[in-house]
This record gives sequence, C-alpha cells and structure tokens, in this order.
Amino acid sequence: MRSLVKIMIFLHGTTIMHGGGVGRTREERVRQVVDREESVRDFDSYVPIDHAVAKLQTWKEQGAEIVYLSSHRAVEDVEKDQSVLRAYAFPTGEVLFRRDGEDYRHVAERIAPDILVEDDCESIGGEEEMTYPHIQPGLKARIKSIAVKEFGGIDHLPDQIAALVDY
Repeated sequence: MRSLVKIMIFLHGTTIMHGGGVGRTREERVRQVVDREESVRDFDSYVPIDHAVAKLQTWKEQGAEIVYLSSHRAVEDVEKDQSVLRAYAFPTGEVLFRRDGEDYRHVAERIAPDILVEDDCESIGGEEEMTYPHIQPGLKARIKSIAVKEFGGIDHLPDQIAALVDY
C-alpha cells in the first residue's frame, strides 16, 4: 500500500546539524560551516535541529513515507547519518545518497517524492547547490518544493500534511 504522501527531506542543514551549532543562532551556524569549524566534519556528533524529530513523527503518524537525503557520497559517512537518526529516534526511513556520477537531482528524480524539503544551502553556494532547481521540468511540476533557511529548522512548517502540500 502506498503512503499518503512521500516526503524526501534533506538531512544536513535541514534536519540535523553539527554539534558545535547547539546554542548558536542560525547565522552563527552558517558561519561555522563557512569557517570550517571543527565539529562540522564530526558527523558522529550531529544533532537534530530544534524539534525536527517531532515534526517528522507528526507527518509519519499521518501516513507519510519519510525518505532522507544525505549530503554524503561515502557509505561509511551515510552510516554515521543513520546512526544519528537512530540515536535521536527519527522516524524510520531510507537514507539516500548520491552514487557515482549522480547529483542530488538524480536521486530526487529516481525517488520522485510528492514533497521535497531542503534548505537554501546558504553556506555552500545557495540555489546552485540545491536539489529542486535542477530537476527535470516535467518531474519538477509534480514535486512540491519547500525550501527552508539553512539551520533554521522545520518547526515552522505545517503539522498537517494537507497544509504542507499547499504550503
């Protein structure tokens, strides 16, 4: 049985962040990435951004299928993401990543989610680094794109999936 809606959500900068970002403003977190602060590369110590776990759980309870998109390419780093998701009790969902020769758009096109939630990639180049702007036009028309501020979290997004679809 297909879920009510398939939500692909980006991990790094959208739902999880480096441990050094705890207690910092969103702008300070962005600056830490730009400055290559030490905890940015310590993927084992990543933590949820604000109440991301609760938001995702709310969607999951309404029948959404949650699919995560990692910024990593190496399997061992993706395994660190999976470990963080388990440690903080994120809703279960496949963790996808780019394989050889793939960009984020290729992963999104292969999965064809109903909704794609990603951050604006402020610290690494903005829209050029995002997923949705690069998806094929025909498929892009069928995917609802929601871009949030990097490290700003997803707490402000609607709890109800119907409202999320119209967001």
